[in-house]
Amino acid sequence: MNKEIIFLLAIIFGTFTVPAWAQVEAHAPMVRAMPPGQPNSVAFMILYNHAINEQVLVGARSNVATAVELHNHIMAEGMMKMRRIEQVVVPGHGQVELKPGGLHLMLIGLNQNLEVGERVTIELEFANGQRLIVAAPVRMPEGMKHEADHGKHSD
Repeated sequence: MNKEIIFLLAIIFGTFTVPAWAQVEAHAPMVRAMPPGQPNSVAFMILYNHAINEQVLVGARSNVATAVELHNHIMAEGMMKMRRIEQVVVPGHGQVELKPGGLHLMLIGLNQNLEVGERVTIELEFANGQRLIVAAPVRMPEGMKHEADHGKHSD
């Protein structure tokens, strides 16, 4: 009989320890490595919404920055410009990609240098109260890798 009670408790606690509102997942997160002393960086990821209803990202924070803002790039006056936005809508059973040249998270006022390979903790806040903790590795942007290796080529 003890096994049945333990099994029943495991089912109950297994069912209720995962919050029902935990419906958004972050995949492939990364924070851009910046040269020492730079005041800002940027974070990218893909947000997957497993819920039927849209989920609205309304804020973010990180212990490595004074502020984290939601941003987008828009075409204005023939130039690509970055703008702060109030929210990012993740459609029901859909995804949104935070990527270079599009939606992204700005880490403003870095309080430490970001070393390649370390992980930055970012907390995402959704309109429904859900909070999602993301551990994003610091990586060198692809373009910078090629530029850095350019001097090694013999033409």
